[in-house]
Amino acid sequence: MSWAVFTMWAQSDYSAEVTSIRFSISPTIAAEPVKSDSSFEVSAPDRILYPVYPEQGDNIGTLTIPALKLELPVIQGTGVEELKKGVGHFAQSVLPGEEDNCVLSGHRETVFRQMGSLKIGDLLILQTSAGIFTYQIYGTRIVHADDKTVIVPTENAILTMTTCYPFNAPGYYPDRYIVSAVLVKSE
Repeated sequence: MSWAVFTMWAQSDYSAEVTSIRFSISPTIAAEPVKSDSSFEVSAPDRILYPVYPEQGDNIGTLTIPALKLELPVIQGTGVEELKKGVGHFAQSVLPGEEDNCVLSGHRETVFRQMGSLKIGDLLILQTSAGIFTYQIYGTRIVHADDKTVIVPTENAILTMTTCYPFNAPGYYPDRYIVSAVLVKSE
């Protein structure tokens, strides 16, 4: 399966799963009236990181990988055209710096050709219009190309980077190499 086909399949399937989950949750009605606690307040986030969501094809920032001495453009979307321009941001994931799973993808022959050299503890720095977000790598793994667990929501601010694997296989790429990192600093 080509990367473009995998990405379109994963995006549509992920959206369908999220929609299915959202509509399967039904409200419950309490048998007794619920007493309210007036001391409880719902607060809005301190600030909204991205007041305007980027359009497909927009340059949303720069990914700096100090260990590899790389500085790469990050483009909204993971289609063929976006991945020609740089690292692609999976549109169904959160944007850099937000709580949840931010997923970036890139070709193993271009932007992510050295991804296998990254080690646990290495830093990944994303600079966007919302700030500078530093992530620290906590794991790497190899999954089958059809494995969508890499794009599922998370409870913490996580960065997931994906590329085709094996790195030196000609033509057919049955697996994906995954780098996982946690947000350690926001500026």
